[in-house]
Amino acid sequence: MDGEVSGQSLKWRRDEVGALFDAPFADLVFRAASVHRENFNPNEVQASRLLSIKTGGCPEDCGYCSQSSKFATGLKASKLMDRDSVVSAASQAKAEGASRFCMGAAWREPKDRDMDALCDMVADVKALGLETCMTLGMLSDQQAERLSGAGLDYYNHNIDTSPEYYSEVITTRTFQDRIDTLGKVRAAGMKVCCGGIVGMGERPDDRIGFLLALANMAPPPESVPINALMPIGGTPLGKSEPIEGLDFVRMIATARILMPTSFVRLSAGRENMSEETQALCFLAGANSIFVGDELLTTNNPGQAKDAAMFDALGVKLV
Repeated sequence: MDGEVSGQSLKWRRDEVGALFDAPFADLVFRAASVHRENFNPNEVQASRLLSIKTGGCPEDCGYCSQSSKFATGLKASKLMDRDSVVSAASQAKAEGASRFCMGAAWREPKDRDMDALCDMVADVKALGLETCMTLGMLSDQQAERLSGAGLDYYNHNIDTSPEYYSEVITTRTFQDRIDTLGKVRAAGMKVCCGGIVGMGERPDDRIGFLLALANMAPPPESVPINALMPIGGTPLGKSEPIEGLDFVRMIATARILMPTSFVRLSAGRENMSEETQALCFLAGANSIFVGDELLTTNNPGQAKDAAMFDALGVKLV
């Protein structure tokens, strides 16, 4: 089963991914760094900014999320931001050094009545010279085509975890629902941003299964965000034990080897990571981060803190 899906041969087998993941740390990081240097400048990291354009009130029950209407997190739901406010935030992000602007809405799926406004946002942000990304939940074929026609570069739709562990985290939609949306994104001509979260109580084998599922997508996601859980009070996963720093570096290094030409994004959780852990992640192949003080509804290191770290590392944000 690990080598075949729907009669098609897969690029990676579970035992191969497991062998990478469990390799001696120095060997794993050296191989990942070597792969990274073959495909990217190791001293450049892409700077992305993420804006919540519609916060809270989501009917999904993702166990990690403060924006679910099913959990008492104290987060107040808001309406979709207006076009001018989104463009203003994008302009500020560009002025502060971001080259990619991501817009996220807490929906199960967008309503057709919102598509005009969403497409206008995409066109306006793209006109600023920024790479564009949106995450809006599940899409219909027509919605995907409209976003693509507006010029959206990337669509983010995370698988979150391994197929085997998925139902422990989310029950309101299936793993296959997520795969189906990614297929619509591909068919519409957009690039895929797809990753997930670690530190949700999953076993090491689930982390292997998560990376295996990403690497065996055809093609793999062009952008792979790897998040460390930011525990939110009131959510089912709010008391989860944090992932160890070196275990997180293993995730980054394995992802880099499995998906050599993808942007591997060090995403949520940097606020709780030491500079040394982050430095190891960049050495192991992470080459994109979210900048700014906030990621949707959770804290993120600010511009000054990041600038000091990258100056010490001799790394340039692009």
